[in-house]
Amino acid sequence: MHDCEGPLVLEISRQADSLKMSIAGQAETNPTLKYYSQCEFSAPEIDGLTREITFLLNKIRKVDSAAEPLARPLAKTGRLLWDNLLSRLISERLKSAASANLILLLDEELVSIPWELLHDGDNFLCLKFNLSRLVRTKKEPQSLRYRSSPAVARMLILANPTNDLKSAYLEGVNIRNQFERRRRSLQIDFKSTYIDKLFVKKNFSDYDIVHFAGHCEYDPDNQKDAGWVLSGSRFTALDILALGASGAMPGLVFSHACHSAADSGSLLDADYQQRYYSLAAAFLFAGVRHYLGSIRWIEDSSGLSFAKEFYTQLMAGKSVGESVRLGRLKLVRDYGLDCLHWANYLLYGDPNFIFFGPPEKARKQKARQGFAIGRKIAAGLGLALAAAAVWLYLYYRLPSLNPGAYRLFAQCKKFFREGNNQGALQACGALVKKDPMFLEAYPLLAGACERQGAREQALKYYFDYALQSEKKQDHRCLSAAYIQIGWLYFNQGDFQNAEDFYNRTIALSRQGRDRLNQAIALRKLAVLQIERENYDAALQLLTKSSAINRERQSDPRHRYNLACDYFDIGLLFADKDDLPAAKEFYGRSLKIFQGLKLKSELSDYYFNLGEIYKFEKQYQKALEYYARGMQADQASGNLPSLAADFDMLGELYAEIGNFPRARECFEQAAAIAKKINCLPELASATYNLGNLYGGHHEAGQAKIYLQEALELYKKLDPRRYQEIKQELEGE
Repeated sequence: MHDCEGPLVLEISRQADSLKMSIAGQAETNPTLKYYSQCEFSAPEIDGLTREITFLLNKIRKVDSAAEPLARPLAKTGRLLWDNLLSRLISERLKSAASANLILLLDEELVSIPWELLHDGDNFLCLKFNLSRLVRTKKEPQSLRYRSSPAVARMLILANPTNDLKSAYLEGVNIRNQFERRRRSLQIDFKSTYIDKLFVKKNFSDYDIVHFAGHCEYDPDNQKDAGWVLSGSRFTALDILALGASGAMPGLVFSHACHSAADSGSLLDADYQQRYYSLAAAFLFAGVRHYLGSIRWIEDSSGLSFAKEFYTQLMAGKSVGESVRLGRLKLVRDYGLDCLHWANYLLYGDPNFIFFGPPEKARKQKARQGFAIGRKIAAGLGLALAAAAVWLYLYYRLPSLNPGAYRLFAQCKKFFREGNNQGALQACGALVKKDPMFLEAYPLLAGACERQGAREQALKYYFDYALQSEKKQDHRCLSAAYIQIGWLYFNQGDFQNAEDFYNRTIALSRQGRDRLNQAIALRKLAVLQIERENYDAALQLLTKSSAINRERQSDPRHRYNLACDYFDIGLLFADKDDLPAAKEFYGRSLKIFQGLKLKSELSDYYFNLGEIYKFEKQYQKALEYYARGMQADQASGNLPSLAADFDMLGELYAEIGNFPRARECFEQAAAIAKKINCLPELASATYNLGNLYGGHHEAGQAKIYLQEALELYKKLDPRRYQEIKQELEGE
């Protein structure tokens, strides 16, 4: 957590019937001479304009309801507030300001004015600036202990403690699901339904960020009794202040709450700003650096949309203030300026403060044929196996083969290279039927099955490969078989069996001085360690395998595997948030793959690089790289990979708001996965379809797809099953 360059500070205080104000950059706030300007202040007139603002905000409806044209009357009232609250000097300075960050430093008696909605004739203040408030108070604050910056931030989500706000529960679940993959920079804990005061008091100070989605109540006769409504009690301002006296508080509290437990759609009172501030002040006095809250809750998707955009930008390294403004602009883009949902939020604290320095990099890269959301890993499917088998054949087997078998095997290779998997299966099947000891045919058979999604049959062929290799006492082929058996187990989520077969390979290859298969097994073990996030161990293994292959790169087999080493080192650096290093090693692998004329392997490179561009919001570049990768997979007939291709492409279109193209891609991914019985890919595409329909208010369709995904994950991934089950139960 750190601050970037200083914002503008607009300081305003009230003196009887006038306002005294100054504006300066943060570096200019303590000059030898400070110039103030003044303007008249008519409390009745300002109160009347504030009531007009409240009247307009009370007309906000759900986003799926017909919106009244509210932006124009709000702008007109906001312009009158601008003219009545700001001196000519301040007005001109704000209109011409180059800085994007603005702090309003206000007297407590001025907090009831909707400053965020002042309008300069062109734009609202909160849409033009990364805007927040600081309050000058007469109360003596307790000694504050601000939280230090941790290596891994902790976030607590408290959702729907009273069990009567469906959208609050879904908001919490969605935020957790979206950001839980960023576990190297953020650890998320989620609590819902039964949340009592004791739980909050015991755990609140343990977190850097607290997100509350639920009810909030305000007592006009006793402001210190205002607070969050929990299960059977309230977490009040007095409780908050007591916690601040005993320890460091979270750096950010996002109170996404409605201000009535009786009615989540209740109207705002004229003094809503003052009510809001009473709770915000408690958090700020207790030592919370930033308090972000909603002035009103409406049961629709707009709140979730704002929250997701806010956290996305915050975790991408944006400042708190910019993240809030971008969240507002997201609502304007999605629902229109007239909807006014963007006006629901107020921020207290320094808008220039940055919680997350280096942005978290893309976690989902090309989906493996496995359980976890994965990434495309070099030598993941059949072509790599075929290439290794062909080179093995060329170097060690040709002299012993009869011409007829060689011609049939050459036909198998041709079919496989062209993507004719059925032809490869028929030709190789005929070959092994004629000569079961023709070992080189088995990897092609298995690879063709993998491409068609027949993984059980592929595993059978690899075990046949191992059995025939043992009979022939060919330890090199036996090692190759063990590697591919381990790889299939890895892709099924069976890490223990995968590790066992890789270790068998290393032991066997060392006995036979088989440096090629030893290097491949080391790299496969490294990929397993990357999945476990044991990055140091993975890098050590990749260093060993690349050293073996680099010394022998005059041999095309070792050169090919050196490219795979570089590719997986790039993957490791991408996971460690080092994008320049990741791109460098991806580039090294690309040069070798191109030199070896292995076009199919380029799919891995294109998709992973495209995913990096997607994270960087360079969507056109991402689409270009995805298209190249898809062409490679289509050329090779690699159906499991194509299912993953369409799923990733659908996610990109969903992110940029192209609903028809996203739906089309997810449907194509599901159709391919269903055709070849690839359950992990089918589960992912089905779940994405459910989320897509849910985001476009088609609840019936969303529920159908999410229920289907639930049944699939029940077989595949118990943890994911429980998450989706909770989502469905919360509806």
